Amino acid sequence: MRCRRCGEPAAINMRHYKLALCAEHYPAWFVEKTQRTILKYRMFTYQDRILVAVSGGKDSLALWDVLLQLGYQVDGLYIDLGIDGGFGYSTVSKEKAQAFATRYPKAHLHIVSIPNLYGESIVEVAHRKHRTQRPCAVCGLIKRHEMNRVALEAGYTVLATGHNLDDEAAVLFGNVLHWKVGYLQRQSPVLPADGEGLARKVKPLCRFYERETAAYTLLRDIDYIYDECPYAKGATSITHKETLTQMEHDAPGTKLQFYLHFLQAKQEQGLFGTPEDSTPDMHPCSQCGQPTTATDICAFCRLWT
Repeated sequence: MRCRRCGEPAAINMRHYKLALCAEHYPAWFVEKTQRTILKYRMFTYQDRILVAVSGGKDSLALWDVLLQLGYQVDGLYIDLGIDGGFGYSTVSKEKAQAFATRYPKAHLHIVSIPNLYGESIVEVAHRKHRTQRPCAVCGLIKRHEMNRVALEAGYTVLATGHNLDDEAAVLFGNVLHWKVGYLQRQSPVLPADGEGLARKVKPLCRFYERETAAYTLLRDIDYIYDECPYAKGATSITHKETLTQMEHDAPGTKLQFYLHFLQAKQEQGLFGTPEDSTPDMHPCSQCGQPTTATDICAFCRLWT
């Protein structure tokens, strides 16, 4: 297989695009395609201050790297959840994020430690509140709260995450299976700052397959944590990913068309409505001040009571 641009041996072959590229031209194509996605969905401009949520994994580090190359005002945020899993998962993933930050002198990495800040790891919180050792139920809630808090307190106008096409297609698949209309309304490459106190959220890698971001980090020599969260085993989202991956193997482009046709139907036909349609009335939490639908104290603050 030869590179479409120069004829040298290809480093990656993307069957869904009928495109093969070499180790030199693939990273450049990846950066160009990310910029096109940013412009297509009007995610942000060069005047925005952007905060990338980094986990130490390939997708978030690839996103941070691309945005820095493109010249955006962008910093990183790592949230230490205190996950051990027998091998110090949070410690290792934090080290990967810190090591990446040293590649760019102007890049700043914010680090928030949940155990240090709130006195408990997410595993301990889950056990105390829900009598379970699996922290998945509180993990997303805590991360969303802290990402939004840091973005607003530090003056960032946009919060970017490294969700890739495999992530988005799996979420869409699950929401369609159960017809979760509220979630379908809010699934989008861009979630506007829908209310005072909420940061604008974007997903610049939403059109890249997971293997494409992995190839980018490999060719850019970006070291990342390969292991999944030790509590992810058995998650429904992984089952959905495996189902879609089998469909993709049989018909290349299945995931991409599934996701893009969904976005097109929302835009052109008003299918399921818009993110604004599912935004309930919110007011500040009496403890932390962040927007909540609760009568007084938000779900995050209730975790610590």
